[in-house]
Amino acid sequence: MERDDLDQALLQAHAEGDSAALIRLYSLAADAAEGADEMDRACFYLTHAFVFALESGAPEADPLNARLVAQGRAHRLVF
Repeated sequence: MERDDLDQALLQAHAEGDSAALIRLYSLAADAAEGADEMDRACFYLTHAFVFALESGAPEADPLNARLVAQGRAHRLVF
């Protein structure tokens, strides 16, 4: 997904309050940033995905937390 398309999809998901889409889209954005070796940007997106996963009780919270821990950006939580 192109960055402009991703930005538009994120805005729409926010407007709709679609937590599942927000988790997926922020994770995609993090993957793209990580692939471009932009870890600060990747962790910004990962943090957003993680927060939405926590708020909604989504199972993605655990692997997102693990990714943030691997980058030294969070403490490991037990779910």
